[in-house]
Amino acid sequence: MEKVLVTGAAGQLGTELTQKLTELYGPEAVIASDIQPEAEAKFPHCRFVLLDVMDREALRSCIKKESVTQVYHLAAVLSARAETNPQAAWHLNMDSLLHVLELARECKLDKVFWPSSIAVFGPDSPKVQTPQLAPKEPVTAYGIAKLAGEHWCAYYHQQYGVDVRSLRFPGLIGYKALPGGGTTDYAVAIFHQALAGKHFCSFLEKDTRLPMMYMPDAIKATCMLMQAPKERIGVRSSYNLAAMSFTPEELYRGILPYFPEFRITYEPDYRQAIAAGWPRSIDDREARQDWNWSPDYDMPAMIRNILQELPKLQAATNPTKP
Repeated sequence: MEKVLVTGAAGQLGTELTQKLTELYGPEAVIASDIQPEAEAKFPHCRFVLLDVMDREALRSCIKKESVTQVYHLAAVLSARAETNPQAAWHLNMDSLLHVLELARECKLDKVFWPSSIAVFGPDSPKVQTPQLAPKEPVTAYGIAKLAGEHWCAYYHQQYGVDVRSLRFPGLIGYKALPGGGTTDYAVAIFHQALAGKHFCSFLEKDTRLPMMYMPDAIKATCMLMQAPKERIGVRSSYNLAAMSFTPEELYRGILPYFPEFRITYEPDYRQAIAAGWPRSIDDREARQDWNWSPDYDMPAMIRNILQELPKLQAATNPTKP
């Protein structure tokens, strides 16, 4: 019987991935964990434990006590927030991964999932259809940690046989949880502002093209990767992953037919420099060849779905008082 532990489960990815894992394995087989006690309210569908991934002994105790077989290690400081305190970001992002990898070796876990990012690429990487083995010279604290993490994942697989699997996520867009400090967060916030009838101010320039992915595709890719036979996993650092690429202006123009009065302005901040070093599109042929990856959503389909579903979620979580 599988027993799945999700760390950092209250984040944007974890909130939805934990729900999917519960559907796959059952509510008793999935344990959501986070460092914030109030996060428990997000997980009525499965068990919740309060857990600091930086406390290696607490993590070991949880894995052993619960007979965990898989860990989805999502706890992290994201790209924009990492730039405000690089040393703290490195400490959390790197040390927590090493704790998980070492415990996977020690406890003989079946599988580990760890998300990487397109932030591993840098200004010298090809910007269009960036290939799997492109040069990687990240210039952000987040990207440096992710690239180091990829090497550690490959090392633990090569040296100890740890079945660790990873995806280089593009910007992730979801509506079920608020963004958590990423450089592509504008593509989440813009929908909330449009529905609220408010003006939106983008922190990226209008023509900043970046690879993006709708959250259902990110969940789909994660599950496909983790359920693929071990012999089909040909990349042990992290797989390139792609779905769509667009600019803030293109996303705005896609939303505009639904909200003709909606307006956007542009006031780029420090996140513009981060985005400038990232790819504009990604070549993910290895994922497509190895485990048959393909996305379900392009930008128009994503916009339609969010504008259909987000109002329902808002109504359910903020019912009108009589």
